[in-house]
Amino acid sequence: MPLPAEFHEIAKRVNNWGRWGEGDERGTLNLITDEVVCAAARTVASGRRVPLALPLQQDGVQTGMIPGRVNPLHTMVAINLEMFGPDTVATSDDTVTMGLQAGTHWDGLCHVSHGGRLYNGRPADSITGHGRAAFNGVEKAGPIVSRGVLLDVARARNVHRLDDDHAVTPEDLEAAEELAGITVRSGDIVLVRTGQIQRYLTGDKHAYAHPSPGLSIRTPEWFHARDVAAVANDTLTFEIIPPEIEGLWLGVHALDLVEMGMPQGQNWNLEGLSEVCAEEGRYAFLLSAMPEPFVGATGTPVAPVAIF
Repeated sequence: MPLPAEFHEIAKRVNNWGRWGEGDERGTLNLITDEVVCAAARTVASGRRVPLALPLQQDGVQTGMIPGRVNPLHTMVAINLEMFGPDTVATSDDTVTMGLQAGTHWDGLCHVSHGGRLYNGRPADSITGHGRAAFNGVEKAGPIVSRGVLLDVARARNVHRLDDDHAVTPEDLEAAEELAGITVRSGDIVLVRTGQIQRYLTGDKHAYAHPSPGLSIRTPEWFHARDVAAVANDTLTFEIIPPEIEGLWLGVHALDLVEMGMPQGQNWNLEGLSEVCAEEGRYAFLLSAMPEPFVGATGTPVAPVAIF
């Protein structure tokens, strides 16, 4: 089924191709300037740190719904091995096989395509089995450190968790801004809390996965207007699933990653952050969310930390 006219109309309005040059592979991360980072660092007052990653474990969030995206398979390859002979120092080593987007992660700009194109007009067939992603690989992101802003949509609506069929709209984001007493600005990393991850944390990974609240197809224009650097949330699918427009699966992915060049993150645990922000009375903080630089990869695990 071809993408609907509504999608193409939004795509034209949010398109950033060529904005940072024809060779750009970082997209909206270019908005995180040295000045933005310095301003973000000035938000640190107490040094309180809040981790936002889920544990990487075999019983992780993946259910098999996404082919090949396996939870971490952790294997010991050496246990107290005396490599240099008896009574020498012994070492233990282990290895992991996992989908790079299995847990808390960033999606790279090559993660999705439409019309045969990736961000900045690169051809989708530049991703190959042996060569991986020739363009827009996640290693091109570089360090991701900026001001983080929690838009706690669930708290703003006075619920613990949004309903399964709730599409987070620009109006929801503005209500969460009002709750926070803050305005999202250029170079910010926005974290959108739906409360959906509570389903996984209480042991029901299937209910966590689908159906799920998530971002509406109307939100990319809001993020584009605010010059947001990246967006992450506490769901498996990022956008509402099933989709708002029948047949338009991963439309928000395509608008964010392909048209805007804006990285997005999923499976971020924002429950503790929600409590800390409410306690501290502030919803902005220094956010360190460094991607692992897997060359040519379409995504990467991340262990983000909010620093107050």
